[in-house]
Amino acid sequence: MTATTNGEWTRHDMARLAARDIHDGAYVNLGIGIPELVAQCVPAGQEVIFHTENGLLGVGPSPVPGSEDPELINAGKKPVTAISGAAYFHHADSFAMIRGGHLDVSVLGAMQVSATGDLANWSTGEPDAIPAVGGAMDLVAGVKRVVVLMEHTTKSGDPKIVARCSYPLTGIRVVDRIYTNLAVIDVTAEGLVARELAPGVTFENLQAKTGAPLIDGRDHRS
Repeated sequence: MTATTNGEWTRHDMARLAARDIHDGAYVNLGIGIPELVAQCVPAGQEVIFHTENGLLGVGPSPVPGSEDPELINAGKKPVTAISGAAYFHHADSFAMIRGGHLDVSVLGAMQVSATGDLANWSTGEPDAIPAVGGAMDLVAGVKRVVVLMEHTTKSGDPKIVARCSYPLTGIRVVDRIYTNLAVIDVTAEGLVARELAPGVTFENLQAKTGAPLIDGRDHRS
């Protein structure tokens, strides 16, 4: 596992940590942004079937530059490939899979996550904000497990893990685990539990950059 010069995890590190924790044989939907990197980080010998809500089960790696198929894209309109045995279907059927509980994991980005696992990831609520939530509400309501990959703070240094979300919610009490550049944090009935910290991060530093109380739940405390 690599880290940036200040001891924080890179975005690829975060994706590798998330991929490590996905069980073999899982059906997984990846959100736009950092979550897309998870597809590149699945450990050798582990099978993960990736789903995109616009109608493909069996999403493969990004195509080699110059070989993109304009008709083969993910929900973020980025070019993808399809693995052997992939299935194509209408997006209505794709959402039936989601709503029917047939996906194991949804990996999403976020603007905010609350201490109780509320998720805000589609709008700031401002007049010029993104006009629609897309499939995010279906994903957090229909899958078995929701994990978030995001930077721990905003560009201005404000916490993205907060006591209560101030942005419009995507789902209430839906997030199970959070991966950031600083830590891996579980949302539990007892509170937010820090399971793993980036190499250059102390628990005190992590707490100072988090807008809600944390529990130190590491197996080997430093």
